[in-house]
Amino acid sequence: MTDEYFMMQALKEARIAFDEEEIPIGAVVVLNKKIIARGHNMTERLNDPTAHAEMIALTAAFNAMGSKYLPEATLYVTVEPCFMCAGAVYWSKIGRLVYGADDEKNGYKKTAGTNWPFHPKTGLIRGVMKEECAALMKLFFKNKR
Repeated sequence: MTDEYFMMQALKEARIAFDEEEIPIGAVVVLNKKIIARGHNMTERLNDPTAHAEMIALTAAFNAMGSKYLPEATLYVTVEPCFMCAGAVYWSKIGRLVYGADDEKNGYKKTAGTNWPFHPKTGLIRGVMKEECAALMKLFFKNKR
């Protein structure tokens, strides 16, 4: 089980969002090489601007584990988390964050700059399957125009 394998699972979630006319971002939480939670953007369906893929997946993982911290888990998300989701990642104390495409417009780096917005023990891997993740976003917004 590789980072690419789990990013493909996050992409499946992103495609669900795409099909539901949500911004196509997907996420999965992995613990001991098993997916314990999944999420995709649901802001339109729930009429909730905080219903991002990361928030949905993290909440499901907290509930599945009966814990508010996930130091041994990895969050895979198809697009760079926004600053709100970076805060949730910080408070989750997640062990690793792996994301695909950068988000220059709304990603955490725009707000955080060079400051590390995650827990000090959280590892970060960027750019896993970034072309595939970015292509889905581009197709979504192309279809909206």
